[in-house]
Amino acid sequence: MPYLIGNDLPEAPAGARFRAALARPGILELPGAQNGMAALQAKAAGFQALYLSGAAMTASMGLPDLGIITVDEVAFFIRQIARASGLPLLVDGDTGYGEALNVMHMVRVFEEAGAGAVHLEDQLLPKKCGHLNDKKLASASDMAAKVAAAARARRDLVVIARTDAAASEGIEGAVARAKLYVEAGADAIFPEALTSVEMFREVRAALPGVRLLANMTEFGRTPALTAREFEELGYDMVIWPVSSLRVANKAQEKLYATLKRDGATTAMLPEMQTRAELYALIGLNDFEALDASIARSVLPKLG
Repeated sequence: MPYLIGNDLPEAPAGARFRAALARPGILELPGAQNGMAALQAKAAGFQALYLSGAAMTASMGLPDLGIITVDEVAFFIRQIARASGLPLLVDGDTGYGEALNVMHMVRVFEEAGAGAVHLEDQLLPKKCGHLNDKKLASASDMAAKVAAAARARRDLVVIARTDAAASEGIEGAVARAKLYVEAGADAIFPEALTSVEMFREVRAALPGVRLLANMTEFGRTPALTAREFEELGYDMVIWPVSSLRVANKAQEKLYATLKRDGATTAMLPEMQTRAELYALIGLNDFEALDASIARSVLPKLG
């Protein structure tokens, strides 16, 4: 049913719904959704929660993932995904858009937009994708202050602390930071860019009782593992941040090349979503029926 009907909206706050999803048995699978359409398709496939990647979001805007965009620009994406799908959403909060007060502002804006969870990272600006080199880290104490600020500002939002320290400080350094971030109020830890199964095991063993998030990005430093394999390693959540954008971009690239070559899209028709499929996915008939029911209810009586 359309999101416009109040009694069809989720009753619990997004943060509470994200916590409930995380509490269910098994690993919480969080496919990346860079817009409302991707969110609808992920929901139709059966996923119960989603992830909004900063890399996918900025790339969809034609920009690199260097911390360029603003809190309000991210909130636009959060609103459309939450509105379209109704699913709890984990959002990439980059470095928090500044220091402690900026982090608190981000948390409030994201929550009001419909986010269920956010992750913060311990890099300095300009931040980079976790699987690139030459990342510069903030001090552990400065990052802990941001985590504490996020925890203080949130109402229901789940706060996840990401550490990129494994590449420069090793597992020991990453674990030490993770423990500090948990003490500061993080609900879970995201150890980024681990490069072997053994590293995932080491982090799990060193952080008993702490919820952990794994990143399964293609073409990165992490070996290709399935959700089941991450679950067997003791991880609680897994994201596929840019997968949907990569597939969509490749399809668009092929379309434009075909159109330029042929002057027509005919050769691409078998690979297109049909008009009927699109309308069914976005619920056009439901919106039209809602509109018609309201129109009938306000018609003036004759005579």
